[in-house]
Amino acid sequence: MSLLRNLYKLRSIYRRFNRNIIFHSSYSYFSNNMSKTAIVLLAEGAEEMELVISVDVLRRAGVGVTIAGLSGKDPVKCSRDVIIVPDASLEDAVKKGPYDVVVLPGGLGGAKALAASAEVGCLLQQQEKAGRIVAAICAAPTALKSHGIGPGKLLTSYPSLKGQMLENNVYKYSEEDVVVDGQLITSRGPGTAFKFGLAIVEKLLGKEAADPVAKGLLLKN
Repeated sequence: MSLLRNLYKLRSIYRRFNRNIIFHSSYSYFSNNMSKTAIVLLAEGAEEMELVISVDVLRRAGVGVTIAGLSGKDPVKCSRDVIIVPDASLEDAVKKGPYDVVVLPGGLGGAKALAASAEVGCLLQQQEKAGRIVAAICAAPTALKSHGIGPGKLLTSYPSLKGQMLENNVYKYSEEDVVVDGQLITSRGPGTAFKFGLAIVEKLLGKEAADPVAKGLLLKN
């Protein structure tokens, strides 16, 4: 009898909030798009806005996101002392791959750690070889360069790193907020993180998935 009462209670709650549920589903695609996956790499000194915004936008679109800790499962201090707990260690997360997109947040400290990691290099090289998406923002494109990813591609980065990215003529450079060249997506910094996340969604799922997410975030009328 108590079970029956609980069922009636749940039904009344559903009826009461049904409009809100429908509105939420207008910019979320959880049921249809969870087959798309992303791994977001988290290292100490990462730019927390770029990481959290990217993860949030992807999850709003229904992409299955794993935040992978470079140094393990322990909480990670980001560039502005925000603490983020990864979903898994990078070692464990990689075993559950491959992923449709590998995302590298910026932050100078985080980017240096990603650039120095042989495990990150292996992941990125396998991702590129398989023709899957690689996305990097702010200082993170320097890690792409360190690991030999995307030579000859058009990309962008945090403005102060333009000279470093142009050294040895490895890349072509743009000052657009987001640059998409084939399977490589790059962006400039914290202020362009929403555009970056939406560009990844559009690449994975199409404009018809990205536009409702942007509208739900009040980024698009």
